[in-house]
This record gives sequence, structure tokens and C-alpha cells, in this order.
Amino acid sequence: MTSIIKLTAVSGVQEESALCYLLQVDEFRFLLDCGWDENFSMDIIDAMKRYVHQVDAVLLSHPDPIHLGALPYAVGKLGLNCTIYATIPVYKMGQMFMYDLYQSRNNSEDFTLFTLDDVDSAFDKIQQLKYSQIVNLKGKGHGLSITPLPAGHMIGGTIWKIVKDGEEEIVYAVDFNHKREIHLNGCTLESISRPSLLITDSFNAAYVQPRRKQRDEQLLTNVMETLRGNGNVLIAVDTAGRVLELAQLLDQIWRTKDAGLGVYPLALLNNVSYNVVEFSKSQVEWMSDKLMRCFEDKRNNPFQFRHLNLCHSLADLARVPSPKVVLCSQPDLESGFSRELFTQWCQNAKNSIILTYRTTPGTLARYLIDNPGEKMLDLEVRKRVKLEGKELDEFLEKEKIKKEAAKKLEQAKEVDVDSSDESDIEDDLDQPAAVKTKHHDLMMKGEGSRKGSFFKQAKKSYPMFPVHEERIKWDEYGEIIRIEDFLVPELQATEEEKSKLESGLTNGDEPMDQDLSVVPTKCVSSIESFEIRARVTYIDYEGRSDGDSIKKIINQMKPRQLVIVHGPPEASLDLAESCKAFSKDIKVYTPKLQETVDATSETHIYQVRLKDSLVSSLQFCKAKDTELAWIDGVLDMRVAMVDTGVMLEEGVKEEAEDSEVPMDTAPELGIDHNATAVAAQRAMKNLFGEDEKEMSEESDVIPTLEPLPLTEISGHQSVFINEPRLSDFKQVLLREGIQAEFVGGVLVCNNVVAVRRTEPGRIGLEGCLCDDYYKIRELLYQQYAVV
Repeated sequence: MTSIIKLTAVSGVQEESALCYLLQVDEFRFLLDCGWDENFSMDIIDAMKRYVHQVDAVLLSHPDPIHLGALPYAVGKLGLNCTIYATIPVYKMGQMFMYDLYQSRNNSEDFTLFTLDDVDSAFDKIQQLKYSQIVNLKGKGHGLSITPLPAGHMIGGTIWKIVKDGEEEIVYAVDFNHKREIHLNGCTLESISRPSLLITDSFNAAYVQPRRKQRDEQLLTNVMETLRGNGNVLIAVDTAGRVLELAQLLDQIWRTKDAGLGVYPLALLNNVSYNVVEFSKSQVEWMSDKLMRCFEDKRNNPFQFRHLNLCHSLADLARVPSPKVVLCSQPDLESGFSRELFTQWCQNAKNSIILTYRTTPGTLARYLIDNPGEKMLDLEVRKRVKLEGKELDEFLEKEKIKKEAAKKLEQAKEVDVDSSDESDIEDDLDQPAAVKTKHHDLMMKGEGSRKGSFFKQAKKSYPMFPVHEERIKWDEYGEIIRIEDFLVPELQATEEEKSKLESGLTNGDEPMDQDLSVVPTKCVSSIESFEIRARVTYIDYEGRSDGDSIKKIINQMKPRQLVIVHGPPEASLDLAESCKAFSKDIKVYTPKLQETVDATSETHIYQVRLKDSLVSSLQFCKAKDTELAWIDGVLDMRVAMVDTGVMLEEGVKEEAEDSEVPMDTAPELGIDHNATAVAAQRAMKNLFGEDEKEMSEESDVIPTLEPLPLTEISGHQSVFINEPRLSDFKQVLLREGIQAEFVGGVLVCNNVVAVRRTEPGRIGLEGCLCDDYYKIRELLYQQYAVV
């Protein structure tokens, strides 16, 4: 059964921006990646708003912000609520990327687009998968399966294979790397042949990559010259992706005695450096065969670095003696420690700045790569400083008012809770509401009114001091537990030490830049001019396949249709031309922003809405795993706007094919009295496949199929669906007590009726008109679905 396949480019086509695409397979919609660029462009969010409530599942390919950066915003602010699929490292390292990005921005500006809680709630929706794990979707996605395959580039990087009913195969492969590296194996795209649709990027299509050996030598020479000239080296890297490759490479160089670099310090500086290395140690099975063998044979964890110092702040880095090599985030130099160190070190000619990643155009790092001779720069310097004087007093006054208001609210809540608890106790003891338990230890005078009685009563006294036990509070998960009651004093102390370490307070030293999260601060920014005297070099450690390799891989895969995304327009055009030159059969699409590509392989397959009255009147016949019905209907062109993410959609055939439903789709043109001609024309275009590349939501128009009046149904010739084998039919006859045997390929029944296959798909019945003939014919009909 052919599927309707459409791809909408939400972001990341004909440009190098963040990746985000909406893939529709029949009525199921995947969001392929959910990236955000380094400048947090709201254009991407505005485009995503239109589709976010239609999304049924999200597939993430890599852990960096350009592939998943908008996820916290989409979940927290746009209401994205569906399962998100990713590999285990993409889940773990993706969190590290987003934590570091948030901290980097928040350390120098008032960042409000998302919070760390938004990051956590977004990542809680992720279902973690392993490579080659097949996931069969349920409900709306019945018949669809998704499989993550290794892509290289970053740890956990994924090529997604989406299969519909074992026939339609869609491959989403962006930013893959076929070459083996120190810490990752290459991708295995060659193993997938003739997919229905391949979605790939053209980022490197026109790029000639230097050889790996040449790049390593360039890096080593640059580092050695700078260190021996008493200068510092800043290597701008990402948080938890490509940094692992560079950390492995540099640690290996530092171990080599011939290089003589062991005396110089090597540091990794980002907000989550400790966690990144710890996660890497626990994910060796996702790494290259070489690292796996090293771990299995010698039990040496490749991420137990000997020379790499882990730093979380500039105070930690200040303790590392100069000259030094520092790997620090962010790679775009727009925020984080890399920007701070750049502003500090760029004016010293002894220092060296090494850029390893081509970030989005418009970022500082990309500007330096594209303009290597630039010597003067005007940069915005953002800082978070402590509040002082009048500002501090105003802030403290506001905080005091807030605390008092919160305290009053809390007290009011406690009173409510106490009163409800007391009433509960009274209910439990079946006491009247008027009688209340007293809360004194000793009996007070006048307590308990005396009842007049004939007999003398003993003095009322308590046999012991009254004990009021705390009532155990419950919620839907059971007893409410206070963590403080279970903390061991020793553990409490270690927790405090750990928090001190994290904020840079070790051995009672006062850090150079105190942790500003505990003191009132404000953000200030100023434009300053910098003269770039330091050596600025771009060395490609992106870990992507080069242009020639991409073209060869696509040629080996031989996809029937190809959609080219994410890359500059000239690179997309170059890749499209090359692929067309390889094969004339291939259909190549290079969509524009917000454009929808219809990649349905069949030409006579359309979408219509079915009226409830029509569906309820259908008589279904079961054929193998499917149910079929004949429809006599008329297309209503009085079309209203339909939210295609909510309405039921059915793909139907115009022509009857083998085991398909015959369909009367003749439009009745005389019924369109009230609708405008424009609406009818648009619906016809949408239905019958004319190219309509409208940017507006009007392209989501679906005509309605309504039942024909009974008087107008002309009737139709019965269609028999199935191909029964005569050997199986013989068993059916024998079970019914009819003697049947083959004579020269003809099935002879009770010596009066002959059943023979006349031509492929047709079975003939010959014999005298008798009870046996009609009985055998009835049994034969039962082997078919008749509509």
C-alpha cells in the first residue's frame, strides 16, 4: 500500500541555520530535529508554532544545539507534547550541551528564553534507544517502524531509518561522517540500498577537506610554536560532542615523550566538564572499535585522562599555570568562557586562537574564519556584576517584601492544613465536631464542664502527660518523606564539601571571581574595540564527510527520491546537479524555507476527508490483514480550512489495482452553489497534484468525500480480492466432505465439477448444474473478499 509522504522545511534549507523539518507519512507526523541557532532567532520559533500541535513524534540526530536547541522552548512554551526518540548518548550529552549553553548565557546576561527546569522537562520526554533497535509505533503510527543507525560526527549521532509497512523506506541522514576517527566509527550508509526517500544535507557538498594527517600536524605545530613562545592556546570547541575527539587527540600527543609537551598544562573549561568526562567513561560501547579493544584488553578507560585538567570556572583556570592549552566552550565565541578568554587573550601576539568548527554565519567565530586578515573588532562585552549601594538596598527591600508575602502565604496554608488534619483526626475517632482536643500537657482549671450527677465523681485527672502524635501525611504516592530526617551527618558534610568544590572554594581560598548565583547581581554591557594581535587559525575538526564522499555514498545508495537540506544555496545546487548526472531516474528536491515537498511515489493517490455518514454506511470485507469496502461517493469542493493534524485523513486510489479498493472519485461539479470558484480551484489543485507552492496555510486544504444518494448509485461489477491456491482449496473441500483430487493440474470434485486456473488471477468452474456445483461455488466465493 503506497503512503503519502510530504516534507515541510521549518528551518535549515538553502542556509546554514538550525535543522528542523516536518515529515508526514500518511497521517503521522515526525519532527526531524528541533534545532536553534546560536543567536536564538525567533523566526525559527514562529515557523515551528504553526506545526507544533500536529507533531506525533520527534527524532533527534545529534546532541548539539543546532539539532536539539529549541526543544526546551518548544516543550516549555509552545506546548510540544509527544514522545521524543534519541540514542542514549544524545540524551545524556544533549543535556550537557543545554546546561552549558544556559549557564554560558546566564553568566553574562539575563537569559529568559528557557530555564534548566525546561531542559529537564524536555529531556524527560525522551525515549532512549540503542543502535539498530527497531521501534514499532502504535496508534496513529501503526505500520511505521523507526531504527537508529550510527552516523559518526558526534557520540550517539544517528541516521534515522523510517519504514512503512515493510515497503516505503525513508532515510534521514544529516551531518554524517563515513571516516573512522579516534573515538568514533564511521557511518554505514552503504548498507542501505534503494530507499524510497533520502533526506540529506549539502553543508560540505562543495567543500574540499584537508587530509586528517595534515590537520593533526597543523594543530601540533601551532600548539608547540605558541607554547614555546610563552603564549597561551585557546581552542574553541563544543560542550560534549567534537570536544571528545580533540581531548583524545591532545591527551595522546601529551603522552608522547618525543613531542615534549608533557610539561605544559592542558585544561578543559566548561560549566559541565566533570560530568561530560564521567558520561564519556560510561559510554565506551558507543565509541570506536579501537577504544573498545583498548578497554577490553587492558581495562584502561580511554577517558581516564592523564594530562587533562577539568575546570568549571575562570577561577579554576587561573590556578593552572601558564603557558597552557585550554579547550573551552562555546565554539561560536558568542558566549561562555571562550568569549571571555578571547577578549582577554586576543590582544597578545604570543597567544594563539584555534577555531575548530564553522558555526552559523553571523557569529564571531564564523566572521573570523571568513575574514582571516581582520585586525580590529568592535565587540559587545557583557558582564554580570554585584549590586552595590542604592541598587543593593532597593533589591534587598524588594526581597524582604517578597519573603514576608511568601511567609504569610505559607502560614495561611499551614493553618488550612492543620485544621483539615484536626478535622480528619476527629472524624477518625468519631468525635462530635464541637469537642476539640486540648493541646496542654497539664490539666487546666475549668477544663471539661461538670455534669450534674447524683453520685459523687472522682477528680478528673490524666493518668500521664498527654502525647499528641504527629499524624502521618499521605498523598497519592504514599507517605510523604522528609529527606532531612534520613540524612547521615557524615554524608551531609561531604555534600557541603562537594558544593564548595563546585563553586571553587577549596582549602578555604577565596576564589578570584566569586560565584555570583548567591549574591544579588545585574548585567551590564558595553561596546569595546579590540586589536587582534594573536594568531587566529581555523583547523577543521567538524567530523563531517567531504563533498566527494557524500556524492559517492548517494550514488551507491541509489535512492528513488532525494531531498537536499541544510547547506548554502550553491552547495545544494551543486549536489543536486551531481546526483542528477549519476542517475536520470532519481527525483531531486531542493525545497525553500516553509515549502512542502510531496515525495509520494505513486501519482494517483490523494487525500480526502470522509464524512461520518459515509464511513458508518460502509460494508467491510476482510482480506488477509486488511478490511476493504466499495465506496460510491462524490467530492464536495465547498472546502473549509482543515487542521490536518487533527482531522481524519484517508489515502484512496483513483484506479483499482491488485487488491486495492476501487474508488469512484468523479467530482460532481453542479453542487457548488455557495462556494467561491477560488476555493474549488485550490482544492482541485491540491487533490490532483498540480504544483501549488503557496507559503500560507491555505495549502492544507482537503476536499470532502460525501455519499451518493441511493437513487444515483448505478451499481458495480463485483470485485474478487485474493489469490487462493488450488491445493488450499482442496483441503477446504475435503473438510466439507467433498471428494477432491488433482487430475492433470485440474481439481476434480465428486467427479462432477472441475476447478482449474485459467490464467493468472482467474479460476474457472466447470460442471453440471447440481447441488454440488452450487455448494463448491459458494465455498470458492468464501476464499475471496468480495466488494
